[in-house]
Amino acid sequence: MFIFPLIYITSFIVAIREVFKGNRAGVLLFMIFGLSVYTTAMSVTFMLGLKSLIPFFQFFKEGLILSVLVLNIVSLKQRPRFHLIDYAIFAFLLYTILYAILPIGEQSFAQRIIALKSTSFFTVVYFTGRLFDPKTVYVNKYFNYIILLTIAAGAVVMVEVIFDKQLQTLTGFADYNYYFFNFEPSGDFGLNWTFQSEGGYKRFASFFTTPLEHAGATLIALSVIAATYTTDNNKFRFTNTGMLALGASFMSIIFAISRAPLASYFLIIYVYGLLTKRKLITQTAHTAIVLAVIYLVYLFSRFENNNTGIVEVIVNTVDFSNPSSVGHLIEWVQGIMAMIAQPLGLGLGSSGRVAGSLGENVGGENQFIIIGVQVGVIALILYLAIYIMFIKIGLKWLNQLKGKERKVCMAVLLLKIGFFIPLFTSEVESSSYISYMNWFLSGLLISIIMLPKTASIPAENVY
Repeated sequence: MFIFPLIYITSFIVAIREVFKGNRAGVLLFMIFGLSVYTTAMSVTFMLGLKSLIPFFQFFKEGLILSVLVLNIVSLKQRPRFHLIDYAIFAFLLYTILYAILPIGEQSFAQRIIALKSTSFFTVVYFTGRLFDPKTVYVNKYFNYIILLTIAAGAVVMVEVIFDKQLQTLTGFADYNYYFFNFEPSGDFGLNWTFQSEGGYKRFASFFTTPLEHAGATLIALSVIAATYTTDNNKFRFTNTGMLALGASFMSIIFAISRAPLASYFLIIYVYGLLTKRKLITQTAHTAIVLAVIYLVYLFSRFENNNTGIVEVIVNTVDFSNPSSVGHLIEWVQGIMAMIAQPLGLGLGSSGRVAGSLGENVGGENQFIIIGVQVGVIALILYLAIYIMFIKIGLKWLNQLKGKERKVCMAVLLLKIGFFIPLFTSEVESSSYISYMNWFLSGLLISIIMLPKTASIPAENVY
């Protein structure tokens, strides 16, 4: 198990070396390989009795991002052209900082700062990517690293499934979470409830933090696969590595058993078919929907005599009677009622991961509600507007960009569409890997479209 801390530390050292050699895009090495195994690396470190090192290791991710951001700022040769979305994200950051500085809510200043990081650090990651010169980022190389990571995650999942044992039961995951975050072990497998589905089936997280993060990481993988292997004229270049990665992503999303990301997985494929005008994909999707409806009607017609298995799962999901759906509904209602009572928010740390560790959570299970409960409706509208603007930007620019610029645009567009459903059922921004990759690429996209027309990317840097 020592391999996970080793990967984390090595990827950090290599990224630091690349940054100091002048290749600041090397930060992506740590974001891809280090953050994907972050919690597993920390829990193994704790299990090995090195808990005093964990706070130091935890700061690697924020420290590296902040360092690269500062380097990007001091190396600017001219004032960048700003986009409306830059102002919106900066406004979100400043607005939430006010809630950390002012004595709003019941949490201490230290707790508000921790909650601020959880809620708003994505803005720092965004501006880190935003201030990169796109000509210096070899997109295909880093996208291929994500593809290799996807294959590795799929391989670990298959081992977990074959031995019917979750990796986290061997890494000290439960003890680490209890010691540092006050989350007691729960569920049938001694981890937490996210590691089991309705009926007690195991959900597998590979080397990611939880099955939810695993499923979210699979959405990143699928978006990157689509972008990497699609040419400018919308041809999909089939390669053995690409097909292996696609198969690994499918195995990952299936055994993560998370309904919202599973729906998003197929939504990404469908939207990809629409964007690239691939009738085979869209027609297959339409046929599959019709067949699924027919099959469900058949199952429901026999529901009284067959109230177990898939029918029960579907019915309980639709009528919100299964424990997971009930939990979502209760958290949503609490959060909405809190926002109605306090439209300007209850203060940082009143909802989400920090509040959960303190046992004082209000609302949750929904990224939008978590933001709204803490910092109010204004910040919630800003966050929602940012997401919608990114989708509009992606749709506008996809067919205007070429080469690696188009790959980034397609990946970000599919990512934003893919994460929209999970945002309603989980705190997506609490996952370092998902949040960092999502917003770094988002910043890089805006950097690309705001390049002066005379600063086109040289052909040798396209692939």
